[in-house]
Amino acid sequence: MQTTAFSELFPLFSSASPETLEWLLSIAVEHEYPAGRAVLMEDAWGNAVYFVESGWVKVRRHSGEEVVTLAILGRGDFFGEMAILDESPRSTDVVALSPVKLLSISAQRFIQTLFKDSQLHHKMLQLMVRRLRQTNFRFQIQHRAPAIKLANTLVLLGENYGKSTPHGTEIFNVPIKDLADVTDINPDDAAKIMEKLDSKGWIKIDAAGQTMRLLNMRQLAHLAGKI
Repeated sequence: MQTTAFSELFPLFSSASPETLEWLLSIAVEHEYPAGRAVLMEDAWGNAVYFVESGWVKVRRHSGEEVVTLAILGRGDFFGEMAILDESPRSTDVVALSPVKLLSISAQRFIQTLFKDSQLHHKMLQLMVRRLRQTNFRFQIQHRAPAIKLANTLVLLGENYGKSTPHGTEIFNVPIKDLADVTDINPDDAAKIMEKLDSKGWIKIDAAGQTMRLLNMRQLAHLAGKI
């Protein structure tokens, strides 16, 4: 991968220096996993930072026998960055929702790079603040109707990872259980809302192709209270 393509794919590196990009590419390790495979076990947190080159993954929390999806990440995003600064025990893992390609950079080398490139350091802080703001908005609407909360989840997935097509914004067809977990609603409610959004013509699911098209982002954003 060329440094230009690298910086365009990952927003984190959009303002990094050419020297930093070349260095990161030279030390990055490539990984490929099929759908359903655990790509990062809870005891491996803190060893490296991972970048999603293609595909979709979910971050899960384990609590006894219960497993809850905390986040869904797609192309261009990264995970593991907080664990390299926090050595407390982990109770989460990351699983591939679809076939996925990842790049990893060891924790020690990534931290060294952050200290050397102030622009990269600043960009990482900006992206982490963005995540915090999204989490805060989810907290603000936690007592709102399930449809509002689910619309917010779909809009965020579309804005963060969606592929623009002539037929709408295309994202992965996230399983209802995972979608419900991330939205903090009941899976039955999530299924009913998705059926209603489909009947309204706001979304279109291609189960065979494992994709979902968000046909009316403006209406979804309006429902979510974002405009």
